[in-house]
Amino acid sequence: MHTFVNYKGMEAGRILIIDDDPDVLLSARMLLEQLEYNVSMLSDPEKILPRLKKESFDVILLDMNFQRGHTEGREGISWLEKIKKEEADVVVILMTAFGDVDLAVKGIKAGAFDFILKPWQNAKLHASILSALKMKDTRQEKEKFRNVAATLGNDDDLPFGQILGESAIMQKLKETIRIIAPTDASVLILGENGTGKELVARAIHRHSQRKNETFMGVDMGAIPETLFESELFGHRKGAFTGAIKDKPGRFEMAEKGSLFLDEIANLPLTMQTKLLMVLEQRIIMRIGSEHSNPIDIRLISATNQPIHKMVESGEFRQDLLYRLNTIELVIPPLRERASDIPSLASHFLREASRKYGRPRLEIGKKGMKQLQQYSWPGNVRELQNTIQRAVIMSEEKHLRFDQLGASTTRSANQPGLNIEENEKFLISKALLSNRGNVSQAASDLGIDRNALYRRMKKYGI
Repeated sequence: MHTFVNYKGMEAGRILIIDDDPDVLLSARMLLEQLEYNVSMLSDPEKILPRLKKESFDVILLDMNFQRGHTEGREGISWLEKIKKEEADVVVILMTAFGDVDLAVKGIKAGAFDFILKPWQNAKLHASILSALKMKDTRQEKEKFRNVAATLGNDDDLPFGQILGESAIMQKLKETIRIIAPTDASVLILGENGTGKELVARAIHRHSQRKNETFMGVDMGAIPETLFESELFGHRKGAFTGAIKDKPGRFEMAEKGSLFLDEIANLPLTMQTKLLMVLEQRIIMRIGSEHSNPIDIRLISATNQPIHKMVESGEFRQDLLYRLNTIELVIPPLRERASDIPSLASHFLREASRKYGRPRLEIGKKGMKQLQQYSWPGNVRELQNTIQRAVIMSEEKHLRFDQLGASTTRSANQPGLNIEENEKFLISKALLSNRGNVSQAASDLGIDRNALYRRMKKYGI
């Protein structure tokens, strides 16, 4: 006996049934309401478009013949085209009592999701609806991330978004991006915390052949080991406790686009093995599924850890590193390109002034000198946060940055007795001594990585 499970879980899918046979309408409604779907019915196809202007549906079950004696399905195809024109996102399943391969092909070409023969088998109809709902969920997830990517990708009119700086080392980095972006080579981005690794990844995507597809970012260090496979590869409903519905993984949502794996060096060895298998075979399998799916993504990874030393010490798999770093980019810390500080600071000032409605503020000579003398352990992100905080707090035309104090690379003098000033000083010093390696800095400070990240965010480092 077939056991029915409602895919939508707590939120039932909205289904519209369109058929001129009252027995068909009643039979379909009884089945689907038993499965806890929200069901609406129409017997007159002329009422379809007015109904779609008022309501939205997840799935439409559409008969193909409404006039007596008609079996060729032209009416159904015509109404299908009108429905898709009115609401392109709705999923349509065609129904007919006259099975014909050519008719099914015409329906699929016109935009139908599936083709069901009447009288149907309940299990088969339900399976078709489940598949339709899953496809729509996956499509909506991809569209959502595609829109986010498009929005973030159009931050400004600069060729490389907010990758700012005209120093020789940054010019070389931009030229390298320009060369490698059109290829499909895997890229590993190395750089200290706050240097802009994600901006570089987005720039590679925007200049690639996949620029009109999804850019999907994943913080590998933030995924608990128990959820790793589910987050990356997806799961089927019921695969484990809490899996109340089918869920696509990040690989699926990045299909045809770029997948950015940030903080890749934080991945435990057991998870490195699973990721390596996926990258070698180019297929994924959702947890709880018996079927594998091929993947087509451009892989971009990043880390602030000394990943090559981690390979030598056995903390990171060498064969996985080979899969990640066909091309390797190193983003320089801000202290190694101090000549870029004036242009960066001016850009962040314009941004913050617009955001907080303070257009007349300036960075005077003294303020710029303070910025250039500081060593920026938090790199560009710290500079941006420092400018923003100064704009908010300033009571004068010229911004002051006295809170920065002397550069931690030029002075070992501790700040005063203020607890927060001392904490920020120690964090900056630990990051500098470990060249931006957050894990090693946290170890030196006697706290865990997450605690250090929270404090860095608090102090704008």
